[in-house]
Amino acid sequence: MFEQTINDHISCIKNLADIKEIIIKAGEMLTTSLEKGNRILICGNGGSAADSQHFAAEIVGRFEKERTAWPALALTTDTSIITAIANDYTYDDIFSRQVEGLGASGDIIIGISTSGNSKNVIHAINKAKNMGINTIALLGNDGGHLNNCADLAVTVSSTVTARIQEAHIFILHFWAGMIEQYFTNES
Repeated sequence: MFEQTINDHISCIKNLADIKEIIIKAGEMLTTSLEKGNRILICGNGGSAADSQHFAAEIVGRFEKERTAWPALALTTDTSIITAIANDYTYDDIFSRQVEGLGASGDIIIGISTSGNSKNVIHAINKAKNMGINTIALLGNDGGHLNNCADLAVTVSSTVTARIQEAHIFILHFWAGMIEQYFTNES
């Protein structure tokens, strides 16, 4: 089992070379948004919620280099807001209401969903688009519904949730590195 899991992981990561251009394009979108003084919003459920928080921490804190903090916000962290929205509206609205209250035209949102069919992420992406917020979907499988909703869909070609999540964190780390390299002018 150990060897098979490593081989599956390596294969999934190697397959990211097939979508290299779209990964880089998304990283450029994120960099441009920050360069213009806008912020990055991130959302997802379960492991994707954890990835949202992880990426926000890399952007606000640091990834590998000492530098200025940049604005990023995981919409997965405020339990009072999440539970109030879920109770007063629906669970499907937990991210879109936050986008409405916290987002602004020119910002960018990353919606993370291994299936591409998470209703609350779909609602957040749709709300963002209506507000002039650029949208990136970080997906798995065939991209699901989000594949056609976001301005840019980055889809990891795998049906295994664990391998998709491993590839997602690789991509998020790559984007953090791209952003830091751009703003610190170091190669």
